[in-house]
Amino acid sequence: MIDTALLLELMEARDATQWSASLFNLARTLGFDQVLFGLVGSRHARFESAFLRSNYADNWRERYDRNGFAYVDPTVAHCLTSTLPMVWEPGLFASGTQQAGLYEEASAHGIRSGVTLPVHGPQGEFGVISFASDARPDIAAQRAVMEALPMLALVRDYAFASSHRFREEGARPEEGRGAAPRLTKRELEVLQWVMAGKSSWEIARITNCSEATVNFHLANVRQKFDVNTRQQAVVKAIGLGLITPEDHHR
Repeated sequence: MIDTALLLELMEARDATQWSASLFNLARTLGFDQVLFGLVGSRHARFESAFLRSNYADNWRERYDRNGFAYVDPTVAHCLTSTLPMVWEPGLFASGTQQAGLYEEASAHGIRSGVTLPVHGPQGEFGVISFASDARPDIAAQRAVMEALPMLALVRDYAFASSHRFREEGARPEEGRGAAPRLTKRELEVLQWVMAGKSSWEIARITNCSEATVNFHLANVRQKFDVNTRQQAVVKAIGLGLITPEDHHR
């Protein structure tokens, strides 16, 4: 259980520094020594404009931001389209992928097991709050997360409500608020198959065109979205509402 006095500290924090300390303390009382809270004004905004507070290692945060890992992080992709928490497990980060490398690097900084909860505000705000620890991501760790989930959800709600004044004080002009880039019908189709996990060769077979043509369409999409990889393009397209995870089942 959470001491209600700790929740009041979060609500009554005088500045963002005190607010962050209260959030980190709440997480520790629930068994998580690391926490990250990030929020943007809408799901269409660029993640770089987020109000973000974390006690993750500074060098890990810098590398995560510098490489745009938010655009390939499976926990972020999940939160864009769901209101349910995502408990971390090794299978979440597919072996041999950029996501697997992401998990391995995070683990080296003591971020091995935990849970990410989506934040969806009444004015369209979008964010995530992750609670993490260095515990081995086994059955015992997952059970501990599940037992703590009701309290973690309460912390998530209080964090969102109490962060409002600090988000406004430190707000930067948000990027990416213009209209979504216009994609052609074929570009959308190719992107949907990428979302389904298909390679360029497989997409070429499915759409009855050459692999070079598929790569040409994907290059155009990456340019329109100003991203470096097809996975980043998928996450951004989901965030802009251009495609949904259900599309490839239709």
